[in-house]
Amino acid sequence: MHGEFKVPGGKLVVVDLDVVDGVIANFHLAGDFFLEPDTALEAIDAAINGLPADSDAGRFAAAAQGALPKDATLLGFSAESVATTIRRALAQATSFRDYDWQIIHGKSERPQLQMALDQVLADEVGAGRRGPTLRIWEWDNPAVVIGSFQSVKNEVDLENASRYGFEIVRRISGGGAMFMEAGSVITYSIYAPSDLVQGMSFADSYAFLDEWVIVALKSLGIDAWYQPLNDITSAKGKIGGAAQKRLGAGAVLHHVTMSYDMDADKMVEVLRIGREKMSDKGTKSANKRVDPLRSQTGLSREEIIDQMIASFTKLYGSRPGEITEDEYAKAEALVTEKFGTEEWLQRVP
Repeated sequence: MHGEFKVPGGKLVVVDLDVVDGVIANFHLAGDFFLEPDTALEAIDAAINGLPADSDAGRFAAAAQGALPKDATLLGFSAESVATTIRRALAQATSFRDYDWQIIHGKSERPQLQMALDQVLADEVGAGRRGPTLRIWEWDNPAVVIGSFQSVKNEVDLENASRYGFEIVRRISGGGAMFMEAGSVITYSIYAPSDLVQGMSFADSYAFLDEWVIVALKSLGIDAWYQPLNDITSAKGKIGGAAQKRLGAGAVLHHVTMSYDMDADKMVEVLRIGREKMSDKGTKSANKRVDPLRSQTGLSREEIIDQMIASFTKLYGSRPGEITEDEYAKAEALVTEKFGTEEWLQRVP
């Protein structure tokens, strides 16, 4: 069995192993990480060999850590990343380059349909009717997108939302509220088979699925990094946040919203955001714009998206894709049955 795991912000960890009578045998650790002393590599191999194959990640990590001499130095990886890679090998997890990726960057969609498309496209991937897909969203109509478990009245000032023409919609993933206006954010969704994140904790999978966009931002001159659990940030403040949903159909839905140039004054009128939350978004007061991507690159939103697509394609390969008529029909039905109903919107009042 073979497993690979690119440590977010770090190095590639690779393991090869056999399972004989329920225990690990012929285990070998490799990668482009740095490890001193040299003998520590063999020590880790010896510690993993003989462990039950159904051990959890904690046991694998403890064995790898316990095998290290006191003066050992690990750069670009950790005992925990070794454990993750072992679990991925045992689960026969896939990698990005195992798939033929499609990238969809189409027309603007109304907010309720955006929510439905996320579920439909993830379900289609899980059912094997669609290949893994990266979709860049476009907006014309202003909206507040709340997380699956958020309270409408606690998150949104409904009077101000109505005054500014914001529609409130609820997505299927958890996390916080997203403030959407045309041209103000960059939002993308990844729809992939669950095998892509097999053996990973939720925390690991968040950073793993967004590693490509960190590479893209760095290529634009932004010193960006992933801040656990689900934030993309820089020295000048938060850039964006991620949310994720594992679907029973065998797919993972992962989406990110990054600030391009948001009106912070309007945002704090529409969202019930306290002083601490504003600081988290990279601004000390509401009287300014939240614009990390625009101000740090000097590029248009379209130029940034083009560079993101180019970075993804360079790393993993891709081809242009589109949403099919059948997928649109299924999404419209979901708007009627679910995302456009008060029952769904007010599931947490």
